[in-house]
Amino acid sequence: MTYGTIAGQERLAAVQSAFLRRVYNWMGLGLALTALVAYYTAASPTLQALIFGNSLVFFALIIGQLALVVALSAAINRLNPGTATLLFFLYAGLTGLTLSAILLVYTQSSITNAFVATAGTFALTSLYGYTTKRDLTSWGSFFFMGLVGIVLASVVNLFLQSETIYWVTTYIGVIVFVGLTAYDTQYLKNMAGAGFSDEAMESKAAVIGALKLYLDFINLFLLLLRIMGGRRE
Repeated sequence: MTYGTIAGQERLAAVQSAFLRRVYNWMGLGLALTALVAYYTAASPTLQALIFGNSLVFFALIIGQLALVVALSAAINRLNPGTATLLFFLYAGLTGLTLSAILLVYTQSSITNAFVATAGTFALTSLYGYTTKRDLTSWGSFFFMGLVGIVLASVVNLFLQSETIYWVTTYIGVIVFVGLTAYDTQYLKNMAGAGFSDEAMESKAAVIGALKLYLDFINLFLLLLRIMGGRRE
């Protein structure tokens, strides 16, 4: 489909806007599910004991989350839209189980403040990615390498226990996920502009897009919570 005329450009903008709204809707539902599961888990002594009283269960949940992300990303073309959506919400639910720990560690006010700061930062950055005329393609590889560096430094710091490394990776991490939010938004916008072969492909692309932005939001939130969070006495 060509969009060379003014009318064509308007149709393109409408297609891109509709697709991004679909992505944001899925992402918002995923975040809502994560929050509900986290609050329910934190309020349940039984679930707390099950998840945090046994390190094997906790790490099994972490491994399960990683496996779901890899499986959903790698097998998206072979999945039907319903299965892809189910896996996304399963991931969001598992994330809620593990993130319930922050409700036990940080005060309610600091969690709220970090969430508001994350929502505002995410919205502005995503809006920039959607509206800018600048090509952000080069940002993707740059910030991905930054993400790899953060992960490696964090693993090393498990042994070093350096407060300096902890805070350096935290602040660099904020920059990385702000950049990835802008990049991912523009990438999804361009994907919609290129078109989809059928409705099923568009539905699956919306789920993968929601997963990308969901991960950007969650990681940005956790990093800002490190900076802004006040721990419970």
